[in-house]
Amino acid sequence: MGTPTFDRREQLRQIESGLLEGEQVIAVYDAIGAGTGFIGLTDRRVIVQDKSFVGKRVAITSIPYTKITGVSVVSNKSWVGSFFSTGTIAIHVGTQTYEVEFRGSEKSQHVHNVILHFIAAR
Repeated sequence: MGTPTFDRREQLRQIESGLLEGEQVIAVYDAIGAGTGFIGLTDRRVIVQDKSFVGKRVAITSIPYTKITGVSVVSNKSWVGSFFSTGTIAIHVGTQTYEVEFRGSEKSQHVHNVILHFIAAR
């Protein structure tokens, strides 16, 4: 699978410390905005760090690709031009939606395409 893409080495290490046997990291991207700290993609699941808990608590949430019902590109305006003109995606898991905002549309496009690859393959 090769070397994972990542923004911050400490986030990559955090993801690597919780891998299952044989699981491989694809990418780890820093998130901006309220709530989410980072998103990790492996060959088995999406891992989201959520900083929105009361009392400065942080949750690491693992979402198996088999539980993801959809992935969206989020925009606050109508699209004119590029499909990935925004740096925000939404991951739909049943009635729950995880919204992740990135610095740059390239990261949102990569995350979207990896998730879509795994959920469309089943």
